[in-house]
Amino acid sequence: MRADARRNYERLLTEAENAFLEHGVQAPLDTIARRAGVAIGTLYGHFPTRRALLKALLHDRQAALLRLGDELTEAPDPGVALTAWIRAATEYSATYLGLAEQSLDSLTDTTSELHAGCTHNAATGATLVTRAQQAGTVRPDVTPEDVFALISAAAWLHGRVPREQADRLLTVSLAGLAPQAQDRR
Repeated sequence: MRADARRNYERLLTEAENAFLEHGVQAPLDTIARRAGVAIGTLYGHFPTRRALLKALLHDRQAALLRLGDELTEAPDPGVALTAWIRAATEYSATYLGLAEQSLDSLTDTTSELHAGCTHNAATGATLVTRAQQAGTVRPDVTPEDVFALISAAAWLHGRVPREQADRLLTVSLAGLAPQAQDRR
């Protein structure tokens, strides 16, 4: 990449990060381009879709989550591993307002630039749920889809309620996955 193109690319990422943090993933792309000092065509030249821009912004964060998930599938305590992964996936999904929805949509959209990472995370989550169920630390009726819905709901809370409250509600929800919670009904 030429030096000027590289500068434009970096400015676009910086302004997209700022805009997505402030307004969520639906922030206007033309505003991002304007703040970066480039034409909208330059933005689309680097990032043909909103999801391509998200993928570039999330690259390092997503890679870290994928690595963590892979490590946790081998962890000695499956219940602790699942809880750690849910918390990490929630934190990742709460990076930007609306990211959880983009991720869920990308799971079934094979054309999405986020699809491969979302598919990897879905497989990791399913493995972690199964391992925790086999260890008896998660209710047998909990599905991976339930866990993904929990992550999405918890991510949605971030930015809408104080962080302490969002974390506390996630902790309460995680306790509901335990077999004892089912037995008390």
